[in-house]
Amino acid sequence: MTNLGMVYLVGAGPGDPELLTRKAERLLRTADVVVYDRLVSAGVLELIPSGATQVFAGKVARGKHMPQEEINDHLVRLARAGHTTVRLKGGDPFIFGRGGEEAEHLARLGIPYEVVPGITAATGCSAYAGIPLTHRGLATGVRFITGHYQSGHDLDADWQSMADPNTTLVIYMGRTNAERLSASLIRAGLSANTPAAIIYEGTLPMQHTELTTLAYLPARLAEADRAVPTLLIIGKVASLANNLSWKGTALEETAPIGSISSQ
Repeated sequence: MTNLGMVYLVGAGPGDPELLTRKAERLLRTADVVVYDRLVSAGVLELIPSGATQVFAGKVARGKHMPQEEINDHLVRLARAGHTTVRLKGGDPFIFGRGGEEAEHLARLGIPYEVVPGITAATGCSAYAGIPLTHRGLATGVRFITGHYQSGHDLDADWQSMADPNTTLVIYMGRTNAERLSASLIRAGLSANTPAAIIYEGTLPMQHTELTTLAYLPARLAEADRAVPTLLIIGKVASLANNLSWKGTALEETAPIGSISSQ
């Protein structure tokens, strides 16, 4: 019987290849097969040696995605064939990356695996934009939220608890449903003038940060209409990017003058 290969669930970080952990880079350079998502940056993919097989698990023909069940089964097949496989996922595999589902499937079938954490978009993109997620006097906590709705389902969210002016909200995959998110938070009591940041292509050389307010957020996303990786940060700390943006990336303020305030 063929010895089982190892599957590594590896976080690729938010984009900048220099944010990879040393372990992640080592595994990439020694893998037989790399199964990667669409959010993995080109700079990270360049680290994969030419002899490794690369399998794209993101969008395929006609705009469809490889179903999660198919990804799970493919990882099992690779392991049973004896391959050392890196399942490369943008950010951190256990933060909105469905890495937990893949780990469950592997564990259930007795496939050996390891999880290699990565820098998630929330911490990487906010740091490169000069936005501390917590800051004395402005934010005592932070919440990571998905803005993605499953087909036919509304977002299961406790809007009252999220509408806390002392908590920073970081929203993954929120571009499409920004209007619903904004309206729900305002209805729950969060000020319409709460600062908000839109970070496009975070940690990459083309990173662009736009500062606006919770009320103007949906309109700004619609006007920009940029189909690129986008992270939303809502909270008083977003206004700190005016002074703390250090990376030399584009910074734009689009809310009415005086509407962005850290108070």
